[in-house]
Amino acid sequence: MDSNNNINTNTTSNTNSKTNSNTNNKSNSNVNSNTNNNTVRNTNSNTNSNNSNNNYFDNDFYETKVIKKPDSLYDEFSRKGESFTKVTHYCAGCGHGILHKLIGEAMDELKIQERAVMISPVGCAVFGYYYFNCGNVQTAHGRAPAVGTGISRAEDNAIVMSYQGDGDLASIGLNETIQAANRGEKLAVFFVNNTVYGMTGGQMAPTTLIGEITVTSQSGRDPNFTGFPMHMCELLDNLKAPVFIERVSLADVKSIRKAKIAVKKALRIQKEGKGYCFIEILSPCPTNLRQDAEGAEKFIKEQMEKEFPVKRFRDLSKEREKVERGSSDFSIESLDSIFNIDRENPIETKIDPEFKPVNIKIAGFGGQGVLSAGLTLAQAACNDGKNVSWYPSYGPEQRGGTSNCSVVISGDVIGSPVVDKCDVLIALNRLALEKFTPYIKDKGIILYDSRVGDFEIDKLDNFEVIKDKKIKLIPVPALDIANSLGNSKAFNTAILGTLMEIGTIISEDAYKEGIREIFSSKPKLIQLNIDVLEAGAKWMREHLDDYL
Repeated sequence: MDSNNNINTNTTSNTNSKTNSNTNNKSNSNVNSNTNNNTVRNTNSNTNSNNSNNNYFDNDFYETKVIKKPDSLYDEFSRKGESFTKVTHYCAGCGHGILHKLIGEAMDELKIQERAVMISPVGCAVFGYYYFNCGNVQTAHGRAPAVGTGISRAEDNAIVMSYQGDGDLASIGLNETIQAANRGEKLAVFFVNNTVYGMTGGQMAPTTLIGEITVTSQSGRDPNFTGFPMHMCELLDNLKAPVFIERVSLADVKSIRKAKIAVKKALRIQKEGKGYCFIEILSPCPTNLRQDAEGAEKFIKEQMEKEFPVKRFRDLSKEREKVERGSSDFSIESLDSIFNIDRENPIETKIDPEFKPVNIKIAGFGGQGVLSAGLTLAQAACNDGKNVSWYPSYGPEQRGGTSNCSVVISGDVIGSPVVDKCDVLIALNRLALEKFTPYIKDKGIILYDSRVGDFEIDKLDNFEVIKDKKIKLIPVPALDIANSLGNSKAFNTAILGTLMEIGTIISEDAYKEGIREIFSSKPKLIQLNIDVLEAGAKWMREHLDDYL
């Protein structure tokens, strides 16, 4: 007797399993039984019924699939602490647990666990590292896209997932979300939309429905006061860069199965390195919305899905190629080249307790060479074996705004680069002179551009602060000195020349070497600035008796 025998055994859980067998042996029979195993057996065989020893469950006739928790999720949640390691911190009926499982299953099926990094910003899922057995990074509120960008760029082979709520992504993190999507970063973003701020007690969120009652919208959301619900999929679908955008729902079993397909699709695209994917998940929050299981399902199906249609907005995975970005070279050799570090002839810092710290403030308008003068001075001190710090401070204007920098030169370790009281003040305009003169120390020196004109300390508004101090004021014709050598822009170097001559215990050779290093990218300016430096020093020598 010939027959076709098809046996399919399906187990849906580890506790209650349903078995369906269909055997075609001149008759059809259906067998339903409850078992307690955790395997799936699939057997397809064409046999001759004369073989009375036919064993359908022999290893030659079926393959076994073990149904269990995904390896990408921990079996126990020891990171929570010693108690409650078998349960999550989520409320009963919350959609986060369902989504966690879908992501974990997809990670296992795609075999990406070792490459995966989960980013969890502030929100209900901030403790994602309790559960996901992969790389985990917790971020500040709304900053997951920025952090994800950094990880993706630094670790090109990483599969980066950003798991965010509606308050985090669509409110405080909206700009970062749009910018990352617009750049087409290699991120899989899972956006959990439950229409409320879940972690903080059910306040109105960017996605709260019109008329929906929350803690902060007791009469229902009124669009005249708080605007309309934010439609993130529709918003991002206006951008060119994203590869995949879909909105799914966790309302019922059928919806969850469809959500699993979208989750896996997004992670497959990340595995292939093709770019940005965005999955919005309509999720229940029964605790804050005061709903039971039936009420949560009804709310999602009848209200949320009406406002936020479940659909696939975009799938360009077949057209898009793998995103290839140039790699950055952070090797020691590359960094040394950028910062002009010579490791073969390193500068040795000399600890000299006898050398007392010298605090110098240089101030003026932006564009006057304030910062470059400070850098030159700092480099000169470094070349001379001193400990040195350079600390800039400037306004938002590119040109014409206020600008200053602090330089500390010491024979020992410098505790702080901040200069509250200075030994030397170099002021390139009257505003800087009037502002910082009160912060000069007793017996301090003030070098300033003579174009400021007459300057009388006793006319300052806060003269009382310095009236008992012995301060030396030296007006320097810096612009005239620089013009005499053909370049007015080097007038800041002329004042450095006067400082060199007065003496900060830095050698002339160290100053000149500092100029060579600071202007190494502009070789034509090196000798000019050295000449101006020498001219400034010469002027100071000729006028020492007048001011010192």
